[in-house]
Amino acid sequence: MAGNGDKDRPKKDSRLITKSAREEFERKRELRKKAKRRARTRMVIVIIIFLLLLIISTMFFSVISFITALKKNDLQSGITPRKNEPVNILILGMDIGDADQEENKSIRRTDTMMVLNYNPNTKKINIVSIPRDTLIQVDAYDEYGNLRPYWKINNAYVLGGEEEVIKHVESLLETTINYIVEIDYNAFRNFIDAIGGVDMYIEQQMDYDDDAQDLHIHFNQGETVHLDGEKAEEFFRWRKNNDGTGFVDGDLGRIRNQQAFMKQVLKKCLNPTIVFKLPKILDVVKESIDTNMPGDKMVSYGLKFLTNSGISMNTLQGYDEIIYDEYFLVVESGMNREILAAIKSGEVLSEDKSRSDYNILVLNGTRINGLAGNVKSEMESIGYSGIVVDNAEKRSKSIIMCDDKDLKEQLKIDTGINNFKKNNNEEYGNYDAVIILGEDFDAF
Repeated sequence: MAGNGDKDRPKKDSRLITKSAREEFERKRELRKKAKRRARTRMVIVIIIFLLLLIISTMFFSVISFITALKKNDLQSGITPRKNEPVNILILGMDIGDADQEENKSIRRTDTMMVLNYNPNTKKINIVSIPRDTLIQVDAYDEYGNLRPYWKINNAYVLGGEEEVIKHVESLLETTINYIVEIDYNAFRNFIDAIGGVDMYIEQQMDYDDDAQDLHIHFNQGETVHLDGEKAEEFFRWRKNNDGTGFVDGDLGRIRNQQAFMKQVLKKCLNPTIVFKLPKILDVVKESIDTNMPGDKMVSYGLKFLTNSGISMNTLQGYDEIIYDEYFLVVESGMNREILAAIKSGEVLSEDKSRSDYNILVLNGTRINGLAGNVKSEMESIGYSGIVVDNAEKRSKSIIMCDDKDLKEQLKIDTGINNFKKNNNEEYGNYDAVIILGEDFDAF
């Protein structure tokens, strides 16, 4: 009976046992995989947190070291702006002065001069370049013992140090300079190396050699070149070639070149990856740059600049005048109304144009043969380019057809013509201005 009972008991399906065991095995294997993935994820998170803490601590100690060690070099105290008031930082690029007296900073001249204006309300930055040939009035003796009242602003540092420079810049811009930053070419090279250099497109052939300064500049037009500190200095300093070719408008062209370079530097500095280079950058600044800006203020403004909502670069405008057989740039407030207003309001200006950026037609409406050609030559000598000349019907009064307000002001000074009207002639639509010379025109 017992045996028969065993025979009547239902048998287990071996296939079900095998399937169930397999499913359990797969479930446990998947759980182990998930556990390993979670463990790896936790490890990655721990590593990332560790690296972030390392970076933050490195940055923190770099910033603290920077704030406590920033060089002041007995500069006069800065002027702290009130809350929400614009800040104006005067940046001076210093030459070496006398190559045999590099430690004597009192005889250095300012090779580059610009003011960085930051408005905390608009979060906008206006950078204004001041040409080094700008005329200033100072009663001082020249190297020959002659008392002279007129000097170029790049001599202001030699004549009276930072105070003399600040006085004239404040007068030109009708504002207050809060802080000053002095950078020599050694500091410039170190800074560019610290940010990893920049790429620049070479718009003009550059070939200049000066053995006395051990300065050798060679860049081929049309190439894009990666500039390290040394090459950046060469690019930044170039103005003309040994054969005399170069910028038609001299230092103004050089300023445009420098501003193009600075845009690339700003682009590099605004890249988030620059944070990894911050310790090296801060080391360069504290070791190589002289300033009266407190370290904490410099860090604070630096962070604010990173969140700016607009940057413009412009150059003070003026007219050329020959004094002591030298060219001086006479800057007038009337020619710089928009720049002066932007410094106060914090609104960003559109990029300024130089004389060479305009297309101008000069028409001779007089009986004087070749007058338009003579005017073209005179205008090209002060920086205009691409001028076209032709004849027009005879007329008694000179007139300029132009819609550009800034160009009208410039042409009024450069030509002496005060008679303007809008350029509504479709035939002249390709020109920014049409100058029609009449019998009343006074030759240059």
